[in-house]
Amino acid sequence: MLRYDVIVIGGGIVGLSTAYALTRRSPGTTVAVCEKETSWSAHQTGRNSGVIHSGLYYRPGSLKARFAVEGARRMREFCTEHGIPHEVTGKLVVATDPSELGRMKELFQRGEANGVPVRELTPDQIRDHEPNVRAIAGLHVGTTGIVDYAAVSRTLVDLLHRHGVSLRTGAGVTSLAVHPREVVVQTRLGEVRGRVVVNCAGLYSDRIAAMAARAEGGEPPPVRIVPFRGEYHELAPHRRGLVRGLVYPVPDPAFPFLGVHLTRGIRGDVHVGPNAVLALRREGYAWTQADPRELAATLTYPGMWHIARRHWRYGAGEMLRSLAKPAFTRAVQRMLPAVTADDLVRAPAGVRAQAVRPDGELVDDFLFTGGERIVNVLNAPSPAATASLPIGEEIADRVLDRLAGLP
Repeated sequence: MLRYDVIVIGGGIVGLSTAYALTRRSPGTTVAVCEKETSWSAHQTGRNSGVIHSGLYYRPGSLKARFAVEGARRMREFCTEHGIPHEVTGKLVVATDPSELGRMKELFQRGEANGVPVRELTPDQIRDHEPNVRAIAGLHVGTTGIVDYAAVSRTLVDLLHRHGVSLRTGAGVTSLAVHPREVVVQTRLGEVRGRVVVNCAGLYSDRIAAMAARAEGGEPPPVRIVPFRGEYHELAPHRRGLVRGLVYPVPDPAFPFLGVHLTRGIRGDVHVGPNAVLALRREGYAWTQADPRELAATLTYPGMWHIARRHWRYGAGEMLRSLAKPAFTRAVQRMLPAVTADDLVRAPAGVRAQAVRPDGELVDDFLFTGGERIVNVLNAPSPAATASLPIGEEIADRVLDRLAGLP
């Protein structure tokens, strides 16, 4: 019988960071990580644009703001310590229309409140940074960087091996049962037992939370995960010189996505995107990848009806940019006029696990729930990769508090 103090469900960067924090905060605590895929960080962690976010966008006082600012610093230190390639590039946030100037000013004030080094730029100063970008005003953020988060995850896996953590791939969870002194977790590799379970299952975190609630006799999760696919292009190799670093538009505060942006990666490639469309399954990375039952569950969820009613114009525009390359190209040309459709090559997509409340509210901050023996991480979108080390410590502290109170 395999028994542990803690079982972490989910082998993305948040789950791995949680296990890592437990080994550092409480040496001797026995930990297992169960991942349903045969590799680590196969979904959100391994399919993002690799940005180390500064903390500019997030509401002052929120978990996102606190963890992003601290997480960016900690991620840079971690990469330096372990020889992981990364770079502090800084980034531009640019306004291309006068209607965006008020939101840009608010963004500047938010950055200052969060302790982010941000300064305002004139059009001439923007051209000094990015000669091919057109804008009427901009912000420069000095602490933004780039890294390969899959490489960070591989390093965490190596460190966990050294600390004796049981790392189990191919161990998708099929059921949970809570007993007086332990939780029994059935996986596709067999049964494991733990005193406390951590749910870091990302796109399926609400499903695991629902299992846990039934097992504990508690309330069902207060949110449903709605999957939004982020579709990327990249600049053809001979056109990568159009972009030197990272260039973002002024975000629309009515929607939790940052809009189409330009990101030079750690290997020199330049990602363009993403747009955001409803995925036809939770791990649906293309229009051809659909699951009728998962899609039906999403479309019949009341929160999805509210989203559709409030944001149908935004959604229609995203759909058009997904299906019609000229429309996507025009969106990019607002910032980068020299780009053409021929310069843009399809790149791998990602899927964001967005927690949505029944009234259609898109959860804007990290969200933790749980009972005596369960900790659920129900919302951990961007900047979760940036903030993964302090998020892991926050979760570890919650776990250790529960362990201390158990018989």
